[in-house]
Amino acid sequence: MIQFVTHNMAPLMFLGLIVFMVIGYPAAFSLAAVGLFFGFIGIELGLIRPDFLGNLTFQLYAVVSNELLLAIPFFTLMGTILERCGLAEDLLEGFGQLFGPMRGGLSYAVILVGAVLGAITGTVAASVIAMGIIAMPVMLRYGYSVRHTTGVIAASGTITQLIPPSLVLVVLADQLGKSVGDMYLGAIGPSFIQVALFAAYVTLLTFIRPQDVPALPPEARVLRGWPLIWRCIRGMVPSIILIFLVLGTIFLGLATPTEAGAMGVVGGFVLAWLNRRLTWALVYQAMSSTMRITAMVVFILIGARVFSLVFQGVGGKEWIEGLLISLPGGVIGFLVFVNIFVFVIAFFLDFFEIAFIIIPLLAPAAAKLGIDLIWFGVLIGANVQTSFMHPPFGFALFYVRGIAPPSVRSSDIYMGAIPWVFLQVILVAIVIAFPQTVTFLLDKAPTVDPTKIEEQLRNLPGLDLPPLELDLGPPRIQ
Repeated sequence: MIQFVTHNMAPLMFLGLIVFMVIGYPAAFSLAAVGLFFGFIGIELGLIRPDFLGNLTFQLYAVVSNELLLAIPFFTLMGTILERCGLAEDLLEGFGQLFGPMRGGLSYAVILVGAVLGAITGTVAASVIAMGIIAMPVMLRYGYSVRHTTGVIAASGTITQLIPPSLVLVVLADQLGKSVGDMYLGAIGPSFIQVALFAAYVTLLTFIRPQDVPALPPEARVLRGWPLIWRCIRGMVPSIILIFLVLGTIFLGLATPTEAGAMGVVGGFVLAWLNRRLTWALVYQAMSSTMRITAMVVFILIGARVFSLVFQGVGGKEWIEGLLISLPGGVIGFLVFVNIFVFVIAFFLDFFEIAFIIIPLLAPAAAKLGIDLIWFGVLIGANVQTSFMHPPFGFALFYVRGIAPPSVRSSDIYMGAIPWVFLQVILVAIVIAFPQTVTFLLDKAPTVDPTKIEEQLRNLPGLDLPPLELDLGPPRIQ
């Protein structure tokens, strides 16, 4: 028995973690407890030295001193402020009236506003709750089917997971050791494809089930002409300004993600003040929500570092790499397995748990197979959108359930999510089949001929230069 445990510590440790997670014990404490328990067993069996656990000090310090993770509370605070400042209301009312005369018009408005809110809030909760409170009563009142209404609101909120400045991309960049700016650039293409897929599905419904997505009746179209255009502009202009503050400054190299998040918070406060919504109650609620989310993330990350350290000490990294690299089908086999695994594990773990537990195990194998980690991170980001849309941890569905009237059954909410989950899976397939959807912006390096630079330098008087060797790779946004 001792020999069996000695030779199978890594798989036993992984199995122990799964048992703790399945029974519902908090993720942060499960990770730390399993890591320390197997760490002491490893010391007794002679697999690791006692002073090896001293590395925990450096691991925990690395967590609390990671400046990149400061972006999480900033983006969360910005999102919770914007959720209550009236921006979503202006956007939804304006675009709802604009698209209302056509079949599925309210659904198009929800999808478009979901993308815009995703680009300025970065949090699923803010998008789903804001759109659900404002759009759901209107859609149900004018004859939209319950399942379609709840599904499109939940799915449009999850666009936030993929569209920059998503918290998902920040965490994935940190776990993969890559630039957040590059991750944001890579996610732009899939974000637009996701919005297009959602809109195409609504268009399909207008032909095969028009009764589910009726046009607004004439008496409901209260805004016309310039008042309607003014309402749309009033919602869009602040959004564009905030998008530039957050994303534009990152892409132009003017600010780090953390600095951009801080500017976004200031912009959120200003917008709330302009809309006369800036109250002490709003500030308290926003800060309280930010504190809870940030504390949860930090504790999960600390637990994950404890687990990861011991797991590597007992040979877990080599075990996982050997298991994944030896899969049949090479790179394609690896990608198919990983995406199916992440899709299934999302039934039991939320995104942060997947990012801090699973991604560090998959990344080394992906790198060994020559997979671009930026592309791999965006692919995983597209996949984990589904974790918000299926039971039992479909948080977007929980948010919809919390704001839906009692007449809306939970079974309708879950059934309404199914088509949108399939659309998200289609996006994953598209990203795998066409990697250029992620890399087209990253591959645009400046064309510089090193020989011409050398020739021009040698023509300068008084210079005697050795041969010039330049390695010009694509520029990277830090």
